[in-house]
Amino acid sequence: MQVIDHFNLRSFDLNLLVAFDAMMEEMSVTRAARRLKIQQPAMSHNISTLRTLFQDELFIRVGQVMKPTTRALNLSGPVRQALRQAQAAVLIADAFDPATERRTFRLGLSSEVELLLLPDLTARLRDIAPGIRILARGGDAREIEAMLDSGVVDLSVGCSYLPDSRHHCEPLYQSSILCCFNPQLLKLSGPVSLDAYMAAQHAVISQTDSLHGCVKDALEHAGAELDVVAAAPDFMSILATARSSAVIATVSSRIALRYGPLLGLEVSPVPLALSFPPVAMVWPLQMDSDLGCAWLRQQIRDAMIRKDESDLADIEV
Repeated sequence: MQVIDHFNLRSFDLNLLVAFDAMMEEMSVTRAARRLKIQQPAMSHNISTLRTLFQDELFIRVGQVMKPTTRALNLSGPVRQALRQAQAAVLIADAFDPATERRTFRLGLSSEVELLLLPDLTARLRDIAPGIRILARGGDAREIEAMLDSGVVDLSVGCSYLPDSRHHCEPLYQSSILCCFNPQLLKLSGPVSLDAYMAAQHAVISQTDSLHGCVKDALEHAGAELDVVAAAPDFMSILATARSSAVIATVSSRIALRYGPLLGLEVSPVPLALSFPPVAMVWPLQMDSDLGCAWLRQQIRDAMIRKDESDLADIEV
């Protein structure tokens, strides 16, 4: 492969090649100037500069018309090819057609978002972008910046809200929780009272070495302590635990509403005022201008605006 001499090329105004190509097409300084939307004196200056650079007249008048020299004819093919390649490169940078694109996007998803986003996003893409593939990767908040930095993932969606990060961070929705239990095993009825909630044994989400997991900080802020008997990083395992054990599973509101009833669990508000960081979308600065990633971010925004938000408002009143 031929090496590009950037040092020498930087002193050459590549716009002169555009002027040369226009002149080859029109064989008229006036018409070439009109094609380039410049004044005729500017076009004449371009031709003069080209003659100096190539040490050749390039275009000579024969009677009433202009004719290219042999040097100009030899240049015309390579110059036209170079301009076509440059044009193709510019158009590729500005084009993204989801209907025809074939590309795999790598997403870092929290366990909550994986269950909420992946089914809806996949269904959406099958309809409008059949060539797009999604590779989901798990990763907690402590790992996500390193994954973004290294390019392991193109973007992340989860509770890893990083407002001071060097990456772009866009909150999608405010996190909240509900509790689920098997009414056949735990003789409760909703809404669960504070006394019943505090007296029960619990299963919670944990992606760390803490038994109290994701609700630890919120519980401490509320001055409460639960009797946690099971903790796991996956929401479905916690819901399955509540289905087969006399425990209350405290999970994301959206997870509870979508999957709790499927497992025969009753869903109830949590009788404690607990606050959590928002679920956010995070992506590297270098992906900001990528049209494909920008399109995917919009699909994620649309997919996360679900009808169960209204259901959630009803149950938490």
